[in-house]
Amino acid sequence: MIYITGDTHGSFDEFIGRFNHQPNSDDIVIVCGDFGFIFSEMQKPDFERLKELPFTILFVDGNHENFSEIYNYPIEEWCGGKIHRIAPNIAHLMRGHLFLIDGKTFFTMGGAYSVDRGWRVRDVSWWEQELPNNEEYRTASETLEMCNHKVDYILTHDAPDSVIMRMGLSPNPRGAELTGFLEWVFREVEFRKWFFGHYHSDLMFDDKVYCMYKSIVTLC
Repeated sequence: MIYITGDTHGSFDEFIGRFNHQPNSDDIVIVCGDFGFIFSEMQKPDFERLKELPFTILFVDGNHENFSEIYNYPIEEWCGGKIHRIAPNIAHLMRGHLFLIDGKTFFTMGGAYSVDRGWRVRDVSWWEQELPNNEEYRTASETLEMCNHKVDYILTHDAPDSVIMRMGLSPNPRGAELTGFLEWVFREVEFRKWFFGHYHSDLMFDDKVYCMYKSIVTLC
């Protein structure tokens, strides 16, 4: 079973409390960014508890991540794409890759702009890597070209411009390169469902696009 949920921000009790029953060893839980368990000393006890869970945990990165720490973990090839191997049961799904998991394809593109960066400290509580670089955009475009612009599921942290506007919001101009790229993906790629986090809301659009926070969607 594959479960998908939204931002966890490094809180073990809040994360595990989302489940009616604990997933088993064959299950996979995917977090749509702002994983947050690898952030500061404050999260270390919860991170250690997370590593003891019997199921697999995958995440795309959000904007509130410690990228210096995440990018220090070893890179591996896994299910057709690249990951940072965080622990035996935890992996970061790198940007712009396609993963074949349980016979389903997942395209991943993490990142978002931190609107609160003015209250944060660079390389302590926010990092420039929160937004994709040119190489990651190139990797994403090449990946989508290779799969003929057709995937089963898309996993991101931020959302396409048009979806942001459907939430009654305006795309942030400082994150426009990413949300504009996601809008291109939204229009050009054939997909079954799209899951994103970032907005701390649980919403669904057209039974196809899901804003995830504390809810869980199950893919059988």
